[in-house]
Amino acid sequence: MSVGPGGAPTADILLVEDSETQALQLRHMLETNGFEVTWRATAEAALDSLNERLPDLVIADFHLPGMNGDELTRQMRLNVRTRAIPVIMLTEARERAVERQGLESGADAYISKSAERELIILRIRALLRRRSTPVGETTEGHEAPSFSTFRRACILVVDDSQTRRTYLHDLLSREGYAVSLAAEPAEAISLIGSPDTAWDCVLVNILSPRFDGLELCRQLNSYRGLAPLPGMEVSGFSIVGLGNEDGGDVLAKAFAAGADDIVPTTADADVMRIRVRALVRRKLLQDENWRIEAELRERELAFERARAEAASAEALAKANQELEEANRRLKDTQSKLVQAAKMASLGELVAGIAHEINNPLAFILAHQGTVERLLNDVAAKLPPDAGLERPVAKCIERVGAMKLGLGRIQELVLNLRRFSRLDEGDFQTVNVRDSIETVVALLGHKLGTRIDVRRRYEAVPDLYCSPALLNQVVMNIIGNAADAISGTGAIDIETSSDETTYTIRISDTGPGIPSELRERIFEPFFTTKPVGAGTGLGLAIAYSVVQAHKGTITVDSSPSGGTSFTITIPRQNIG
Repeated sequence: MSVGPGGAPTADILLVEDSETQALQLRHMLETNGFEVTWRATAEAALDSLNERLPDLVIADFHLPGMNGDELTRQMRLNVRTRAIPVIMLTEARERAVERQGLESGADAYISKSAERELIILRIRALLRRRSTPVGETTEGHEAPSFSTFRRACILVVDDSQTRRTYLHDLLSREGYAVSLAAEPAEAISLIGSPDTAWDCVLVNILSPRFDGLELCRQLNSYRGLAPLPGMEVSGFSIVGLGNEDGGDVLAKAFAAGADDIVPTTADADVMRIRVRALVRRKLLQDENWRIEAELRERELAFERARAEAASAEALAKANQELEEANRRLKDTQSKLVQAAKMASLGELVAGIAHEINNPLAFILAHQGTVERLLNDVAAKLPPDAGLERPVAKCIERVGAMKLGLGRIQELVLNLRRFSRLDEGDFQTVNVRDSIETVVALLGHKLGTRIDVRRRYEAVPDLYCSPALLNQVVMNIIGNAADAISGTGAIDIETSSDETTYTIRISDTGPGIPSELRERIFEPFFTTKPVGAGTGLGLAIAYSVVQAHKGTITVDSSPSGGTSFTITIPRQNIG
């Protein structure tokens, strides 16, 4: 953040725009409103500039030469230093596909270049209003909050319409959020003021005929702070106004009242999901960054106290050793966060691909059935001596073969959609057998016909857990086993359970892991694969996921001479 005339702070904005004419216009508008602007013509140049200086906000054109704006955003979200910087995506037209692609890549807002300049400034100021407090400004005496490994986002809907409240509750609950409802402001303020829930987002009907929605936004804005309060796990929530985003006067009043975004009440379900998802994602990233910054600050203070209290060289050496170990653990945590972010991006990408394939596939399947039916009708009505029986029969046979191929594509799309839904952090009831079968199907390119996958499911079918247990842990172990087996072999998958524990055992017929290396395989960046063939993070993340379930993961020799992994977790709701 820079300092303007008179010592007032001003925001640094990185503008990424390939058109010099439009860049000059935008730069003039931003500097006229008190912002300091740095311009880059390509996404690649923008990424290079992030190594020199971090801006407070990035405005990027969607269509850029080389790397597009959405890929620039994805790269920023994968880096711990830049993932919480707000990003506004600009484009020439309001294309729904472009808006969805931009927001799902990690952008915080989407604005058409033809929008009113006042609207662009309002959006920028709303995003900058939610910046995290710098480390040096954290309140003295406040303890750093403890964060759960997995946490469901909590959303409050304030609307006088029972029908709309029910609709939003069902829509957002299916997204995995914990949703609460309020019919009027007093009830909403009571819920916000309760210390039992840490809210992430509040949706307010600003056009309600029964209460003043703008006044409620102002009241809610006074309840949220830039940093967590003592004993709370998250920082201030986002406020979303449900109204009409085409009314400039209403927009200005809503943003001035504290709203972070305005979503039309007439917006379809897909738009509502995308906009809320972008706000919640930004909120959770800010919380995690605050936690890391607070932890770093606490470790710095601890080191300073240790140095002050050290009465001898031995005491100082011990303090240095402890600090180095703490920094190593923190770096390991940051590396795992980057990998988790990659998995989240992969899940969204897989879901999008499956959706795009599904629509034309349904179209082709419908016409295939029509063609098959018409060919059968033609075959039934052919004269005996027409000489067309053979060609028609061959056509019917080929259409039947097409149906089989389309069915395999349809099954693959279904598996992709199941996989994308598994990449969620919240604990939920999961059918273990179905989930493992989905993982095996997705690894079919590795298993092929050379590896026989033998199943023995003896446990109860359902397990309350994070889907990451199956998506990241089981998939990683089976994938490693397939890589380890040269030529033909087998992988055994077994499940068992009793009243208190649930066990998943995966064994292979590969060469096994030497006993001297077994204690190191869960260390970050340790791998037995050739250089470039593995990151060494897969089993380290698997170990962390199992720990989050309060369970254990062990490795031993399998009866067939290969490797056997045993995952054991308690059968109970993890709080």
